Amino acid sequence: MEEAYPRRYQILTVVMLGSILGPLDGSILNVILPTITHSFSATMAVAEWVPMVYLLTIAGLVLLFGRLGDIVGYRRVFLSGLVGFVAASVLCATSPTIHALVAFRALQGLAASMMMAVPLAILTRTFPARQRGQALGLYALSISVGLAVGPSLGGFLTSLVSWRAAFLINVPVGLVAFVFAVRVLPEMRGRAGRVDVAGAALALAALSSFLLFVTEAQQHGLTTFTVALLAIAVLAAFLFVRTERRSSDPMLPLHLFRNPSLSCGALASLFNFIGQFVVVFLTPFFLQRVLEESPGRVGLVMTAFPVAVLCVAPASGALSDRIGTVGPAVFGMTVCALSCGLLATLPADAGAEQVAWRLGLFGLGAGIFGSPNNSAVMGSAPREHLGVVSSLLGTVRTVGMVLGVAAGAAVLYALVPESLLRGGPLSPAQVATYLNGLRHAYAVGGCFALGAALLSAARGWRRTRS
Repeated sequence: MEEAYPRRYQILTVVMLGSILGPLDGSILNVILPTITHSFSATMAVAEWVPMVYLLTIAGLVLLFGRLGDIVGYRRVFLSGLVGFVAASVLCATSPTIHALVAFRALQGLAASMMMAVPLAILTRTFPARQRGQALGLYALSISVGLAVGPSLGGFLTSLVSWRAAFLINVPVGLVAFVFAVRVLPEMRGRAGRVDVAGAALALAALSSFLLFVTEAQQHGLTTFTVALLAIAVLAAFLFVRTERRSSDPMLPLHLFRNPSLSCGALASLFNFIGQFVVVFLTPFFLQRVLEESPGRVGLVMTAFPVAVLCVAPASGALSDRIGTVGPAVFGMTVCALSCGLLATLPADAGAEQVAWRLGLFGLGAGIFGSPNNSAVMGSAPREHLGVVSSLLGTVRTVGMVLGVAAGAAVLYALVPESLLRGGPLSPAQVATYLNGLRHAYAVGGCFALGAALLSAARGWRRTRS
């Protein structure tokens, strides 16, 4: 993996430019979804499919495109994703109905899964091991910038023009990234092989059914439909494992998980994103329902998280190149767990500033953890499977996002009466009830962060023992 690419920082720049599109689009959508719902006179049950179909598509397909990148080349997959994302963004902006928008968001998710599948593989091949943490830390900036800029940009474009303009912002960014990528991205691939069609289909069925079960069960409980979804997910997962074990050219070689750096690192990443999205999902409710802050004020406070990640991720990645990846990863997730504990002890009369610095503390921990953990996972991946392992991290990120929202909502629904969750002013007694549910949910997020810290420590311990 110690290949010398003289233009490696140009390659890093173009990968960052393309990778900013996903988080930028997602954070914009969170702001403009109520406007879209009103524009089409749609029900919430239909409108919620606009973000959900995007996540389901990514979760189901990113592994396939990671393996495809190993076969046909990471450059081809990344460029195809850029073109597809730009085209799908135009379609979303011109959607005549809410149902058309849902369909075009699925296409956008397909393209996004291509762009998410291979960046870490490209950077691992481009940079030598002594600079890998630094490169992945700089790459993390693209995610943080997209998340930080998206809410305010989406609100501005929607107010100035319409919600359709918020999708069109992807076009110039995507086209610039594509032109630059054509010039600087080298041809690189893992190894020759074939696409494991059966494995890809079973992975799609297992992941999409499971995530759909999670989101539906969260809203409607255990019904015949949700139980059927869970049964499909379990059966498909069982068949996937059996297929991959028997395949001579599997989509996801299961022997990779024997490496503790990869298996513990991937699971720690999953726990990180679950805890992270418990916090990201719950905090706007705390600000709006308990502290009665305005939407604009909520958006401003929520930027504390990505801005904090942006500040520390590059330095943390560079530091891990010098001192190793275990210490920063354990420390980062311990900080996140501490932040959840501090959020769980917020009083009902707390100011927005008190929420913001606690949220920023969580962002610092997540930023310290992310780059070293990704560096450890990618550094443990065999050269011929870099695309698969890169896409595996993309998969756990998407699954963690969905599970984090579901976990936070499940705790809230279990402890807070449904009538209090529908909106409207709260009495002091109702605030206490609502706050109790939030505190328990934050505690659950802290448990996942602590679990990620323990897994990171176990990764180092198992490595020294082997």
